[in-house]
Amino acid sequence: MDETTHRKSLLGEFLSTRRAQLKPADVDLPDYGDRRRVPGLRREELAQSAGVSVAYYIRLEQGLSFNTSPQVLDALATALRLDDAERHHLHTLSGEPRRRRRRRLPAERVGPAVRQLVDAFGDSPVVVVGRRSDVLAWNPAGHALIAGHLAPDSPDQASTRPNTARLIFLDAHTRDLYVDWRAGRRTPSAAGWPTS
Repeated sequence: MDETTHRKSLLGEFLSTRRAQLKPADVDLPDYGDRRRVPGLRREELAQSAGVSVAYYIRLEQGLSFNTSPQVLDALATALRLDDAERHHLHTLSGEPRRRRRRRLPAERVGPAVRQLVDAFGDSPVVVVGRRSDVLAWNPAGHALIAGHLAPDSPDQASTRPNTARLIFLDAHTRDLYVDWRAGRRTPSAAGWPTS
């Protein structure tokens, strides 16, 4: 038996044993008690829960399917309620090449030119927002407009930066600023916030 065939057989065994450990109630399926002939979930139930075809799942358990996509493996891992170590093991058994770690982007910061521009607006409210809706800088008028209840220097540190999405949805003070908050959460212009 070559290494690939052996690994596929281990994959099938792993899937089968994990499937046997689940009960129908674990995946929100009805349990008919003693009338079940198999311990744990049936193959059909697991395939349905993972969103894959039954035939494909059976081929996986039998070690007949190759080149399983990471998305299918993740769906199976979720359906089987695998923890991080078991999920990693499932990907390893499938022969999937190691995923490269996503490169972490450097923390966003505002450069001196942007700070100068913010200061140049004087009494007009200015709020500089980053790629993930974090407030990177504001002038006193911008601070007073959207988050006067927060410390003025809160955007200076990544750990204390306000996030506009969190403010809109989770902060009662910010919610009170909207004439019609329910309309504002759908589109900024509906609540009276300028869009340009």
